[in-house]
Amino acid sequence: MIELCYQDQYLVAVNKPAGWLVHRSWLDRKEKVVVMQTVRDMLGQHVFTVHRLDRPTSGVLLLALSSDVAHRLAQQFERHQVKKHYLAVTRGYLEGEGLIDYALTPELDKIADKFAHPEKAPQPAQSHYHALARVEMPVAVGRYPSSRYSLMALSPLTGRKHQLRRHMAHLRHPIIGDTTHGDLRHNRGFAAAFDCRRLMLHACRLALSHPVTGVPLVIDARWDNSWQQLTRQFGWHGLLPAYERVEFAGPSGQDKAFDQA
Repeated sequence: MIELCYQDQYLVAVNKPAGWLVHRSWLDRKEKVVVMQTVRDMLGQHVFTVHRLDRPTSGVLLLALSSDVAHRLAQQFERHQVKKHYLAVTRGYLEGEGLIDYALTPELDKIADKFAHPEKAPQPAQSHYHALARVEMPVAVGRYPSSRYSLMALSPLTGRKHQLRRHMAHLRHPIIGDTTHGDLRHNRGFAAAFDCRRLMLHACRLALSHPVTGVPLVIDARWDNSWQQLTRQFGWHGLLPAYERVEFAGPSGQDKAFDQA
């Protein structure tokens, strides 16, 4: 099963778990658990993708229930009419907010892009960032006895591959758990200290116009257990209640998660 964030007769939004592929791919031919197949089986009908989330990223993934609605939604994404909001944990202290305006050279895949021109010019890329909280923890990495982390709100204004991950790396504040553009040594220390081995990037909100009714639509996705555990350890619990869950022991003695009021 996968958590539904929103559903009507035209579209559905799910909270994609970190590590899940959106659909079957040559990236992992043996992977059988993918979002599209899971949602199709849950709803008992075909679904259509309109945008993507990287495999290690969690959060809101929008799917259409017809090809016509998929086309309308895809147009909104192509025209940058969909506002995408992410939360990330980054290395080091960041304060305030600002705009990252840094062009990115297209990242080509060895197989999918093997016929593409290898020397494409950098493409314009802009991301907005806003520092929400920071903390220093007794995690020794290299010659430093402690490590600093920031909780960031990020919004890509353009849609380049790995844009947020590359932009944060450009600022020298890579996203924790990023094995492609991040600090691998720090990732290992973080994983050992906090038992957290995922990319700390979560697509928390999509804001768009409903493709059929035109009504403004805001869809949120809650944090998973890794995020919940980390925010408690860092003293950030209660900072963003819209993305947290209330935990209490159910009749079976196991903790169950329920939305906050």
